[in-house]
Amino acid sequence: MTRTLELSTPLPTAGFGGTVRLAEAPGDANALVAAAEAVPETLPRMLAEAGGVLALQGLDGISDDPMLLLRLSRLFGPEVEDYRRTLTALNMVHGAVPEIFIVSNVPPVKRAPPKRPEPPLTADGRFPVQYPQRSGWHTDQSYRRPPPDISLFYCKVAAPRDQAQTLFADGTAAYAALPPDLKARVDGLEALHVKPHSGRTRADMLAGATPGPQEPLARSQRQPVVRAHPVTGRPALYLCESSQLDWFEGPFVGLEPGPHGEGAALLDALMTHYTRPEFVYVHEWTAGDLVVWDNRCTVHTATWFDADHVDRVMWRTTVRGNPGALYDGEARSWLPPEAKGDAAAAE
Repeated sequence: MTRTLELSTPLPTAGFGGTVRLAEAPGDANALVAAAEAVPETLPRMLAEAGGVLALQGLDGISDDPMLLLRLSRLFGPEVEDYRRTLTALNMVHGAVPEIFIVSNVPPVKRAPPKRPEPPLTADGRFPVQYPQRSGWHTDQSYRRPPPDISLFYCKVAAPRDQAQTLFADGTAAYAALPPDLKARVDGLEALHVKPHSGRTRADMLAGATPGPQEPLARSQRQPVVRAHPVTGRPALYLCESSQLDWFEGPFVGLEPGPHGEGAALLDALMTHYTRPEFVYVHEWTAGDLVVWDNRCTVHTATWFDADHVDRVMWRTTVRGNPGALYDGEARSWLPPEAKGDAAAAE
């Protein structure tokens, strides 16, 4: 019997994204993976149709067989990143499947959650999603060239549903809705992206830090503020906020740098627009959920949970291979020369 994946759009309470289910065997992770592999173009097509975010529920079987997550990830591109090769601390890498990055407050990872926003609610008493009240908005690994395409995030152990949400914003709709003056300013503009904890973030600059020299494999990277999606062709904002941009020389190339300059004012205006509630989806996690997102046209951020009393374990994979023509032929900025040759041979 041929089993068919079904897509429902948009995601609940959102204007984009979609929910994927296998009608004949809901909640059967093995059956869903088999159905997806039988027609491997289906999930990537659905991701593009849905605007960059897919939610799949009831896939608890991934917890028992993490290779299922890897098999799903391989459908979205030619390479699933091996975290042993990216200078990632080994306590955050899955012991059996090194393509899985672990996000958890549980030892041995012990990663603290974000802080609560201040104030904790909007002026009208709602859950805050918009920058700057909600902070941490980013797209994965934008500090590398070429940047990655797709991320898959699986919930193994969930926090309570009113905590530890993940928020996603639609860069395609946000770009289309930009006022003409802002659209004219960002077309052709580049931002300078940097790895968090680099000493070059907005907080570092405001604290008066003087950053030291950058390591050769961790230099700040220019990225376009507007990217044409390599699959859909649609333009989208490609941007992060304070902690993943270089504020010592940026945040924008050619504009006044620093936390009080012309670039800072433009970033604040763009991120405030990008994360308006009509562009945002809030995912409340349940164990067995899997969310797939397209880093080329969305941003996301995490929210607080009570890490002193609640355990949370999440698994992430990162897929590379189709960043667009802008990056054709580029060596990977984060790999030493000998590893770059190995990576090219593996593609």
